[in-house]
Amino acid sequence: MESVEKLTHVLRNNGMKITPQRLMIFKILENNTSHPSAEEVFKRVKKIYPAVSFTTIYKTLETLRDLGEVKELIIDEDRKHYDPNTNSHHHFICSTCKKILDIFEDFSSHIKLPDSLKSDYTVFGFQISFYGICKECG
Repeated sequence: MESVEKLTHVLRNNGMKITPQRLMIFKILENNTSHPSAEEVFKRVKKIYPAVSFTTIYKTLETLRDLGEVKELIIDEDRKHYDPNTNSHHHFICSTCKKILDIFEDFSSHIKLPDSLKSDYTVFGFQISFYGICKECG
């Protein structure tokens, strides 16, 4: 995710108002490596702006996703997580504590689309999620 200043410019250019609640969402996500869920962002914003709705948080996160400013991660069926780092990277998810860690290894030389699918699909990227137990839980 880029700086708050750049994001405000991006949102204005896309016809969105810059509200204090949205600015707070940006600040929570900026340089955040914990991959917070929408619920976690909501709880933090609500401490400062008690009248904010979950819908506002969720729609803002969806908009940021659609604009390419955050990545949406679906780690489990119950909740989505948001990653402000839109650069190519992968994740390790601890099955015990549910912590999500970034992995910046390049796996492109190891991952290939099967020949049977190459004529039907054009791949422009991929993301690998590793599941296991982190050293704190192991």
